[in-house]
Amino acid sequence: MIDFFTHSDLLFYLAIPVSSAIVGWGTNVVALKMTFYPLEFIGIGPVGWQGIIPSRAGVMAGKAVDLLTKKLITIEERFEQIDPKRVAEEMEPRLILLTERIMEEALAHQAPLVWETAPSGLKKRIFKRAQADIPQVVESLMAEVKSNISELFDLRKMVVETLEKDKELLNQIFLKVGKAEFRFIERSGLYFGFLFGIVQMGLWYYYQAWWILPLAGLLIGYATNLLALKLIFHPLNPIRIGKWTIQGLFIKRQKEVAAAYAKIVAERILTSPNIFETMLKGPASERLIDIVQTHVRRAVDATAGMAKPLFLLSQGSKKYVTIKMEVANRFIEELPKSIKLIFGYAEEALDIRNTLESRMKALPPKDFVSFLRPVFQEDEWKLILVGAVLGMFAGFAQLFFLF
Repeated sequence: MIDFFTHSDLLFYLAIPVSSAIVGWGTNVVALKMTFYPLEFIGIGPVGWQGIIPSRAGVMAGKAVDLLTKKLITIEERFEQIDPKRVAEEMEPRLILLTERIMEEALAHQAPLVWETAPSGLKKRIFKRAQADIPQVVESLMAEVKSNISELFDLRKMVVETLEKDKELLNQIFLKVGKAEFRFIERSGLYFGFLFGIVQMGLWYYYQAWWILPLAGLLIGYATNLLALKLIFHPLNPIRIGKWTIQGLFIKRQKEVAAAYAKIVAERILTSPNIFETMLKGPASERLIDIVQTHVRRAVDATAGMAKPLFLLSQGSKKYVTIKMEVANRFIEELPKSIKLIFGYAEEALDIRNTLESRMKALPPKDFVSFLRPVFQEDEWKLILVGAVLGMFAGFAQLFFLF
């Protein structure tokens, strides 16, 4: 031991644990960066790299939404909170103006002579009846949408497609949820690297084979990542040792994580605009259009009232059906603008953020862990391997630059 402290290369030996700490920290930082970036493949031919998460965006997004729908919320349950009467109240002012304009234009277009010569009193009665029926039409329409929401909106498909298109958003979900854990992985490389570096220094002092430092670097890179991952997720349940309580770091932060997860999902993914836009433009939009057309046609029949037989007699049933179709189609054209009126109320009624947060906080540890675990579960060997390889290269650097 005395020989060690008087050794002429003492500073170089002492530099080994310091450099090992830097290696441990650096390899962990780089390995984490390589987990999430780059978003797209960069390289030549098969040689290159794409972040582990972005490269499997569809799979990762699928896992995330499966956990969401199986353990936290369903779209059917959330839509049950929407009150059709309140929806009608929110839309009524615009629809009153819209109804008069659409009916005026449709009748003037399809039956100009009849409409032009119709008494003004009759026109007013038609408009008044149509406007009076608006709340009931909207209520019945919304009630049918609620009853068929599973056909009209595919939550899994919407979330997966959103995250596949926006890989940065997928990254942000994991990065924000696991912010403290990823910071711990980086710092743990420093601490574990220093401890392993002391062992590495002792080995090098007694046995200076050229492969000692590269091998030690490989083992340090491997072990620091492995230990960090273990400490994040294990143990699941708290274990008391004297005054201390030991539990996986991620699990300890359940309340904080639940708040962060609920916020990003509610503000970036399951927003009212996203949900209703998917219904209007998604694969089930034709089904929604059918529902709207059915209710508008019924409303036209009810509005026509006693004038319907006279109109059929003068214009024929085909023309009457054509007018109903035009009225329905014009309402459908205006639907994207009209539906915006209920976004505020829908956000309040669906209550995605508060529901997600409260239910996520109540999850047992085993289920809760699964929200971050998918980031590493199938591909954690890649993360550990990247750390090991980077550690090995750092070991070669120690060999050439220190000795």
